[in-house]
Amino acid sequence: MILNVVLHINGEQPLLVDLFEMPNPSDSTIRCTNMRQMNGKRPVFVDDMNSVFFFPYLNVRFLEILPASLAVGDRPMPVATGIHGEMAVPAALGGPDDGADIEIDEDFLRRIREV
Repeated sequence: MILNVVLHINGEQPLLVDLFEMPNPSDSTIRCTNMRQMNGKRPVFVDDMNSVFFFPYLNVRFLEILPASLAVGDRPMPVATGIHGEMAVPAALGGPDDGADIEIDEDFLRRIREV
């Protein structure tokens, strides 16, 4: 179970849900439970928050899965798949960290501020 996932539906306010499993590319729907508003209250269109809900991908803009939601005990779950199928785990969850500091391109930031 993946807890406290933010579900962004087309034309609606985001909702907090619990997913039964990580979505796969072959899925056509998102299956979730414990649907609630961001403040924890029951949405007006839901009779029971603990029901099982199915959302077609057509209606879902995106899912926001927080890193803390992915941790299962001490073992992190993979969050992305690379080009060749290898699983990538963020450094915050114990994934590889090459120790390289990220340099900020000041010229790029200046151009963004000018827009």
